[in-house]
Amino acid sequence: MTQPIIVGVDGSPPSLHALTWAAQEATLRKAPLRIAHAALRWAYDVPLAPQPAHWGPAEEAARNELLHHAAEQAHSDAPTLKITTEILDGNPAEAITTAATTAQLIVVGHRGLGGFTGLLLGSVSTNLAAHSPCPVVIVNPPHTTPDTEIAVGVTGRTDQDPTLEFAFNEATLRQRPLRAIHAWTHPATRAPGDMQPLLYDVEGIGDEEARLLAESLAGWRDRFPDVTLIEHVVHEHPAKALINASATAELVVAGTSGPLLGPTVRALLHHTQAPVAVVHHSSRTRRV
Repeated sequence: MTQPIIVGVDGSPPSLHALTWAAQEATLRKAPLRIAHAALRWAYDVPLAPQPAHWGPAEEAARNELLHHAAEQAHSDAPTLKITTEILDGNPAEAITTAATTAQLIVVGHRGLGGFTGLLLGSVSTNLAAHSPCPVVIVNPPHTTPDTEIAVGVTGRTDQDPTLEFAFNEATLRQRPLRAIHAWTHPATRAPGDMQPLLYDVEGIGDEEARLLAESLAGWRDRFPDVTLIEHVVHEHPAKALINASATAELVVAGTSGPLLGPTVRALLHHTQAPVAVVHHSSRTRRV
């Protein structure tokens, strides 16, 4: 059975943007869509029976109505899509991370209400992006610039294979060029303990970084011959390079190694103009 795409909703405009994006992605992947709402029924991580008084039939009905309207929107966006809904019990970050074990992709809005309040700036997004066993896409409101390509940050390290695989798959699904961005501020170190020179030739190091990028992508060109690949080497901070690319990208893909998100991914999530896919270096990715 094809693993579903899970989208978190709470009725807020950002979560509805995420719902539309997830429905389109599920259609491209020919995957079922699972619409989830995280309900923290009690403020403390202790089991209580019976449930606290503030959770009752009215609250249950309101959450189900929210999911019903979300499913109607998804059907409108993608009429042939197989859609299910579910209320996830407990702390949002933990509930979504647990749900991710059965998903190929998690999609959430950049901000939200209730279970997703402070998603971009708070612990929910940090934990989800760093610990999810599958890639996570954080969707901003759509920008007006025409979408032209997929952008991915390339470090040149061998542990970035899941990030590159996700980016190439997306470029294939969407039939978009893939811009592989390798940004550098200092000469790359090839092994632990390598010393960086105090003075260096920017042009010469730029040529070396271009070779590093080409080497990192060589095998991927062979695996995805139909993807138009743009190699982009730039002498600036990686976060700035990816943020700039987001102005015209349909999707920006960035890798993380956890358990904490690095400064590049954090800055990108704060300032991006496009949806961002965060792929943990140990994430499962589905080949197209």
